[in-house]
Amino acid sequence: MKKALRITAALAGCIVLLLVVGPLLVPLPPLEGTQPVEQLADRDSRFLEVNGVRLHYKSAGQGEPVFILLHGFASSEFSWREVMQPLAGMGRVIAYDRPAFGLTERPMQWTGENPYSFEAQVHLLLGLMDQLGVEKAILVGNSAGGTVAVQTALAHPERVERLILVDAAIYEGERRQSALLSWLMQTPQARRLGPLFVRRIQDWGRDFAASAWHDPSQITPAIWEGYTKPLKAENWDRALWEFTAASRALNLAERLDELTLPVLVISGDDDRIVPTENSLRLAQDIPQARLVIVPACGHVPHEEHPDQFMNAIKEWLKE
Repeated sequence: MKKALRITAALAGCIVLLLVVGPLLVPLPPLEGTQPVEQLADRDSRFLEVNGVRLHYKSAGQGEPVFILLHGFASSEFSWREVMQPLAGMGRVIAYDRPAFGLTERPMQWTGENPYSFEAQVHLLLGLMDQLGVEKAILVGNSAGGTVAVQTALAHPERVERLILVDAAIYEGERRQSALLSWLMQTPQARRLGPLFVRRIQDWGRDFAASAWHDPSQITPAIWEGYTKPLKAENWDRALWEFTAASRALNLAERLDELTLPVLVISGDDDRIVPTENSLRLAQDIPQARLVIVPACGHVPHEEHPDQFMNAIKEWLKE
């Protein structure tokens, strides 16, 4: 019996050792075809160091109001290409890539605040405004970008003139990640293997993009190239894992009644990523918010129906 127990203990120890050490020994095949972000930049790309992060942005127009555009998960400033110039005809417009996305720097080491954390997202936005001389702005947030917009308005209402929430993922942020899972995602083992899982976005990314459109046949080869360009940037896989590991429940839904500024909620009537009923609920939960539903449209009305998107904004600003 004692011999059997010793054998069982030895086997258990080997299994634990394998689980702890094994992931650290798994060879990671290098990403192929990656380039420095400067080589991927467009002619109108701009770079600016904000809070220690080299941030990629584009701007157009001048004067006021100032629109700042916040993209969603697995997206970039490219998502706003159809409405940049129309918005610039109304004032100044700035679109930037949040850390882990687009052509913004992907830090692999840092001291102090995690640049991929939600708090850092808000601080980065405020730092960008400071460096570009923007005292107050209209924040336009799509999907997860809407959460950054709402949190900024709650934490710093003096810096936000209005909010435009486009299929905003406010209630999706209520989903709690278990403490055990959060801890596991921060372990050296998970940080080593995580990028391998993230790389699978190259396989399912096209289906995800198609689900964001009511009519995915509108996604041309040029649009797909714009979507996937950031997957050529160095360390894109590791940064996306760090962003995912830093995610947490935000509980913004509990504070929506604190918003006292003008808010426009826009949604496609066929949003399969952030269900349209969530935008209906959002417009009800925010005091005096205005709701616009774009017909025959999915998760990205600013891409799929930019004219209707702009008409909604123009009419709202006239009021």
